[in-house]
Amino acid sequence: MTRPNPFRWLAYAFGARLPERYHRWVLHDVTCRTWWLRHLLRTTVQLVPLLLLLYLVVPGPPWVRLGAIVSGAFIGYFYAMVYVVEASETRVMKAGYPVGAAAATREARRAEQHVEARMRHDELHHDDRRRGDRAG
Repeated sequence: MTRPNPFRWLAYAFGARLPERYHRWVLHDVTCRTWWLRHLLRTTVQLVPLLLLLYLVVPGPPWVRLGAIVSGAFIGYFYAMVYVVEASETRVMKAGYPVGAAAATREARRAEQHVEARMRHDELHHDDRRRGDRAG
């Protein structure tokens, strides 16, 4: 899986479509265990220039400008999290995957993890039962 360089990642963070060689990475990016944290990082990269501009153009004392930045950041992160699923689907569609591919991949991984956890649980309790039989 090929990761984009920092310049391409920055363009990707702002919504650019990556070349085909990065398509598997895009699917990984929006479906791995930390996918929503990655989304928050991309959101932060998008918000920082706007918040900096807001600080520079809002008149008044620094505490007023800081309040404007905090309010703007809150609204930006709120909408980013409300639309996190839609944003991830848009990214994988730009990478050539069908609608729903990100959600389906995350669900398949969750199901796989659930099966693995159940197997570990069963093995652990099977060993406990075996030890209990020997003790009795």
